[in-house]
Amino acid sequence: MKNNVKKVLTVLLILAMVLSFAACSAKPAGEVAPAEEQKAAATKLEQIKAKGKIVLGTSADYPPYEFHKSINGKDEIVGFDIEIAKTIAKDLGVELEIKDMKFDGLLAALVVDDIDFIVAGMVPKEERKQSVDFSMQYYQADQNVLIRAEDADKITSIEALKGLKVGAQKSTVQEDLAKEKTEAAEVKSLSKITDLVLELQNGKIDAVVLVGPVANAYAKQNAKLAVSGISLGAEEGVAIAVNKGTPDLLESINKSLDTMIKAGAIDKFIEEATLLSEQE
Repeated sequence: MKNNVKKVLTVLLILAMVLSFAACSAKPAGEVAPAEEQKAAATKLEQIKAKGKIVLGTSADYPPYEFHKSINGKDEIVGFDIEIAKTIAKDLGVELEIKDMKFDGLLAALVVDDIDFIVAGMVPKEERKQSVDFSMQYYQADQNVLIRAEDADKITSIEALKGLKVGAQKSTVQEDLAKEKTEAAEVKSLSKITDLVLELQNGKIDAVVLVGPVANAYAKQNAKLAVSGISLGAEEGVAIAVNKGTPDLLESINKSLDTMIKAGAIDKFIEEATLLSEQE
């Protein structure tokens, strides 16, 4: 009897040891195996290189930064921001895919990974930094006011905008400036600059706050428009936006920008894009 009891106890002890060892060795439920873990941890830059393309988000109504142009009978998106994006893609060894959308929809598209980066004359405002990261700044220009040429003698100062209807692109620094500095009777915010320019031409608004090169481009395209002598100061500088948590991509973009800036390539892109925007 005692021998039987001893045998049972021995078997139970061995079984307990086996179960204890198995519990220590087994991976917790849901834990990723090393190979799967490595695959899941692929960085944004690695994903882009694996796909062989990088997707750009932009708003192509902003000459000379980005705009539509008929070249050899084909509609193309051009501009110095586009040349910068092409150079970044080339440096990464991938193709560039361009997605044209409304400016106020760009950040949302980036956050949900519909695009990989934004090059759209975007100022790295503090509220934007809460959801995305920005590269070094690559360009800075003055803020001006586009008006009808017939009003050039009347609208010569910020004070002259008081009580008028002023337009600006939605969700931009220019919208902030229009609201904060002009004392306009109404600030009309629209998603596309082309719509604002049309409203200006049709007399529905009296002026549009735009960054200098953009105001100049629209004025040179249309003799009925003019850039006033009003300056709302220099912009904060524009930068490229990427998703948070993508330091490798951001580092590569900054490296490309630094090389372009030092080589004078961006100045060349701006000059060429400005001339192209002035051509009919």
